[in-house]
Amino acid sequence: MNLSLYSAASGMEAQQININTISNNIANVNTTGFKRSQAEFQDLLYQSLRPAGGEAGAGNLVPTNIEMGNGTQVVSTSKIFSQGDLTQTGNELDLAVEGEGFFLVIRPDGSQAYTRDGALKVDANGQIVNSDGLPLDGFTNVPAGTSEIFISTNGNVTYLSSDGTASNFRIQLHRFMNPSGLKSLGNNLFQETAASGTAEAGNPEEDGFGSLQQGFLEVSNVNVVQEMVNMIVAQRAYEINSKAIQTSDDMLSQINQLKR
Repeated sequence: MNLSLYSAASGMEAQQININTISNNIANVNTTGFKRSQAEFQDLLYQSLRPAGGEAGAGNLVPTNIEMGNGTQVVSTSKIFSQGDLTQTGNELDLAVEGEGFFLVIRPDGSQAYTRDGALKVDANGQIVNSDGLPLDGFTNVPAGTSEIFISTNGNVTYLSSDGTASNFRIQLHRFMNPSGLKSLGNNLFQETAASGTAEAGNPEEDGFGSLQQGFLEVSNVNVVQEMVNMIVAQRAYEINSKAIQTSDDMLSQINQLKR
C-alpha cells in the first residue's frame, strides 16, 4: 500500500476544513460579538517498522526507530474568546461587555443560551430582547412612559420616566470555566455543554467579571489580515499535498510500466 497517497489525501481533507474555518471567520468580520475559530491538527497513527531500543546483536540496542506516518486530522475548531474592539453607536440599548462574561437569553423552548451580542431592543410588551426577539434574563420590562434608560458599568439599570420617577435594578453576567467548550448555535448564541462547565453568574466589575459599556457594541475579534495570511498558508499546504498525490501516482505508473 502506498502510504503517501493516503497521507497526502488526509492532508488535503484537513486543509479543506481549515479553509472552511478561515472562510467563516472572514464572512463574520462584521458580526457583532463574533469570536473567531481556529483549526487544530493532530498526526495520525504510526506504523513502526523497527522500534527504538530493539536488540541489534552483541548487546547493542537500536538507537532510533523507523516509523511511517499516516497523515493528519483536524481534532478541534476551537473558539478564541479574545476581546473584540468596541465601537460607539450612541444607542442607549447597545451594550458591550468589556472583559469576561456573557448575556443570558431565553429561547422559545425555554432553554438558555449565551451571547456577547449586546444589540438590544424593546419589544411591544416592553421586554428587552435581542435582534431575534429573545428576551434577556435579568431585565425587567420597560415601564410605559419611560423616556431614558441608563446602564452603568457595574450593571445597574435605571428606567427614567418623563415625570421623574425611576425604576432601578441590576443585571448579571455569566461565564464558564472553559468557554471554548461551548456549542455554537448560530445567531450569535452559544449553549452550555459538559465540556464548558456550568455557567457561573456574577455582577459586572466584581470577581473578575467584565464591565458594561452603554452605547457601544463589541465587534468581531477577526483580524482580516491575519486570516488572509492563514488562508494563503492553508492554500499552499493544500497544493503541496495534491502535488504529493500526483508524485505518488507518477511513481506507481512507472512501477506498472517496468514489465513492458
